[in-house]
Amino acid sequence: MSMLPVAEAQDRLLSRAKPVRTIETVALPEAEGRVLAADVKAKLTQPPFDASAMDGYALRRDDAPEPGAKLRLIGTSSAGHGFEGVIGKGETVRIFTGAPVPSGADSVLLQEDTEKIEGGICTTFPVRLGQHIRPRGQDFVEGEVVLKAGTALDFSRLTVAAGMNHGTLEVWRKPVVALLATGDELLPPGSLPGPAQIIASSTFGIAALARKAGAEVFDLGIVPDDKAAISAAIGRAMQAEVDVIVTLGGASVGDHDLVQATLLGSGMKLDFWRIAMRPGKPLMVGSLGEVHVLGLPGNPVSSLVCGLLFLEPLIRKLASFPPVRRNATVEAAATLRANDQRQDYVRATLSRSSSGVLAAKPFVKQDSSMMKIFAEADCLIVRPPYAPELRAGSPCPVMLLRPDLLD
Repeated sequence: MSMLPVAEAQDRLLSRAKPVRTIETVALPEAEGRVLAADVKAKLTQPPFDASAMDGYALRRDDAPEPGAKLRLIGTSSAGHGFEGVIGKGETVRIFTGAPVPSGADSVLLQEDTEKIEGGICTTFPVRLGQHIRPRGQDFVEGEVVLKAGTALDFSRLTVAAGMNHGTLEVWRKPVVALLATGDELLPPGSLPGPAQIIASSTFGIAALARKAGAEVFDLGIVPDDKAAISAAIGRAMQAEVDVIVTLGGASVGDHDLVQATLLGSGMKLDFWRIAMRPGKPLMVGSLGEVHVLGLPGNPVSSLVCGLLFLEPLIRKLASFPPVRRNATVEAAATLRANDQRQDYVRATLSRSSSGVLAAKPFVKQDSSMMKIFAEADCLIVRPPYAPELRAGSPCPVMLLRPDLLD
């Protein structure tokens, strides 16, 4: 099987992905970051009454057409404790922000625009009809659709949902991603590795990436290079009804790479593997029924690059989120040599050039096992297949590792 171009591989993966359409009802504190499965209507009207927007005095505008009007104070209206009477001619009520405007009043005069006199106040500023009053229903009215299905819930939308008196919300279920790391050499962090062993690291970065994209993670742990053990782990994932199975390592076809063969033996339909990219060539994509299968390379950097290019957009589509905008064009801080037939993703840092524009400077070493360089990088310089030499100072396409870097 020949190597597949990155863009074609992405299209083939995402073309068969369908958003999860199982509805869950969650409590409001648990709804942050979830996507609404149904329209949300207001259960009440807000404000529920004409309310004062300021501390001051409620009055009738006709009683104070000019500064110098004297009004008799007949009571107080505060939040939660409205004035029960009616304001008549020449009367006023002390009022506080959020309090109901008393019957008979049509305006609120700021407290600093008055002077206290015996038994009442004297106005020192003109009154405009309706000033400083929030009319009933100014924000929303009972039955109004304020949040539509498909809306991602953030701090402002949760606030309005609470204000509409919703204690729970209907949201789409999060896609569930099962992670399976394979290799006799792998040990969990905190272990004491033997002479031929290494600490498993990719799982933690891929799990974080999956959660950030909107998934729940089902960690199948580390499985040895054994078909029976791998098959049992796949069975646990299928029994848990996950949406995606992600394997880490062992997806190639070497003597010790048993993942692909085991998955095929379990009924996986192989869509493609071997992508024309560096790092990350041995990516595998397939399906077990409706379950997506992604076989990521074992090298940490290769797995993370593939995770950004394939797993993140897959999860976000399943979760009904829009794609993350990671692509940008900056300036090349160094000359990059001509490329071969594979699309390169070159780790680089970003800084401002003397002219004030962002410039990408590649690291000298790019080995796919070097995690430290990936952690220090701000972006990946994208070098298309057969790209000619790129001179320093030229426009340079990059993939941002942290999209907020351009903010």
